[in-house]
Amino acid sequence: MHVITGTTQLLGVIGQPVEHSLSPVMHNAAIAALGVNFVYLPLPVPSDRLRAAIQGFEAIGLRGFNITIPHKQQIMPLLSEVSDVAQAVGAVNTVWRTEQGWSGTNTDITGFLAPLRSHDLRGQTALILGNGGAARAVVAGCAQLGCSAIQVVGRNPAKLAQFEASWQSAKLPPPLTVQPWTALATLLPQADLVINTTPLGMSPQIAASPLSADLAATLNPQAIAYDLIYTPSPSQFLKQAAQQGLQTIDGLEMLVQQGAAALEIWLGQPAPVDIMRRSLRQALKLEND
Repeated sequence: MHVITGTTQLLGVIGQPVEHSLSPVMHNAAIAALGVNFVYLPLPVPSDRLRAAIQGFEAIGLRGFNITIPHKQQIMPLLSEVSDVAQAVGAVNTVWRTEQGWSGTNTDITGFLAPLRSHDLRGQTALILGNGGAARAVVAGCAQLGCSAIQVVGRNPAKLAQFEASWQSAKLPPPLTVQPWTALATLLPQADLVINTTPLGMSPQIAASPLSADLAATLNPQAIAYDLIYTPSPSQFLKQAAQQGLQTIDGLEMLVQQGAAALEIWLGQPAPVDIMRRSLRQALKLEND
């Protein structure tokens, strides 16, 4: 068992909500395996307290942290340095301390792509549900996969227009289009990859889904359904997709791979990916201890 001492260094994940996060399980399992004197904590931070939280982290000497909903974009002006990839995506999910201040990057793209590497999605159409910080990493990932069209749907017209405008200077190879949520009935049957980046269906609201039953019935049976949610597993969205015959992917491997990339930044050594994955599967009761 990892012993916390007066010299234990602090890492964590910030968000609101953050109680559901299994990142502490995964990272503390890796820390114990590596035998380093760190501990990783869940740190609930409301949107209106983000700046105060960052100042507090500096005061107590926090070494680094991950970021989840809703801070991935809000954090950027508070950092001294942001990596090129995070600048292009417009969202940060991993932060660490340097002599110059806080630095940030985005490891979500690496995580998102991991379970899709075995699929040839060149020339295919990707449909992204939601237009928040996680959706930005997914757009960049779909571009790397060679998708010929990337469609993003959202419920708030103003935020959707802002999302579209923010990509105009990125010069992504495939055409990026945004559509209102009401267009889903037309878009879903044509999509080859459907990704839920919204929190709808996340524990404890496990009965929720971004798609109504009628919309789920229009999914292309030959498509892949990918939910960034990893708890519950499967989510309601993935249950709906499986009923329509789609191949399904949950957010577990994305969580593992983005977490491993972050841990390597913080510790400066390779992360024990297998141990991280096993700890999550055990926590989700997908395998025995």
